[in-house]
Amino acid sequence: MQRVVVALGGNALLRRGEEDTAEEMRRSARFAAERIADIAAAGWEVVVTHGNGPQVGRILLQQELAKDEVAPMPLDVCVAESQGQIGYLLQVAIGDVFFERDMERPVVAVVTLARVRPDDPAFSHPTKPVGPYYDEEEARRLERELGYSMAPSPHGGWRRVVPSPVLYSIVEAPVIERMIGEGAIVIAAGGGGVPVVEDGPRLVGREGVVDKDYASAVLARDVRASVLLVLSDVKGVYEGYGTEGARVMATLTPNRAERLLADGEFGEGSMSPKVRSAIEFVRSGGERAVIAALEDGLVALEGRAGTTIAEAG
Repeated sequence: MQRVVVALGGNALLRRGEEDTAEEMRRSARFAAERIADIAAAGWEVVVTHGNGPQVGRILLQQELAKDEVAPMPLDVCVAESQGQIGYLLQVAIGDVFFERDMERPVVAVVTLARVRPDDPAFSHPTKPVGPYYDEEEARRLERELGYSMAPSPHGGWRRVVPSPVLYSIVEAPVIERMIGEGAIVIAAGGGGVPVVEDGPRLVGREGVVDKDYASAVLARDVRASVLLVLSDVKGVYEGYGTEGARVMATLTPNRAERLLADGEFGEGSMSPKVRSAIEFVRSGGERAVIAALEDGLVALEGRAGTTIAEAG
């Protein structure tokens, strides 16, 4: 069987316009689970990754509101908590769909660690905003008392900014690969994974946020997947996005995709990291990467929807 890493965007558990409630998260997880089951039923070995932005943001907000009652946890612990939360919801939803379809496939969620280098420049220049908004006075207090890096937000107020280091490997990749080979659907690398640095034989968690799209590409490389399938809430990679003549590009080579990135065709929104990760995966030996809408999962994997990024020929 061929192997695919399916990277679910933030809409996997929180679709646009929906409230951030457990009921809505379960409903969205069910929708994603149906698409995963379609792919597995077509004969693919499947690894699932997912975003965690809204969920880890909520955990940080809950900590802020309860800080006088319970001790807050550092960001690496919060990322792990979000992996457990989302992994559980997806694991149950996928298992339910498989049971209903009489498909015998075990489903397992793995709290995943992402190796980063201790001298990554991101640790000296935090830029990724996380958590709630503050007024300037409170932001300055957090800088003094907790050592946070705070920055004004373009949306008003101030937010904490944390490092976004580049991972170079997934700690659990060998175990994940063995589970895939034994027929399991594995949910891993949630939110990009918990960033850790090596300290001799020990792994030490660091506060930061790893890019989830790049983590999916690294995991796909490490488990020797042939395809990276990035599913979000857009139909594919658009040429002329935001204009009347916008159209989805059915195919791109890594070289052309790189030129479009350099020309600013995709801006610096959510599409740019998806395209960069697709390029990384293909250049690291992957057969192809596909960027498509969540509802088009299987047909995109079959080359009938979305944008396929692969070497020419």
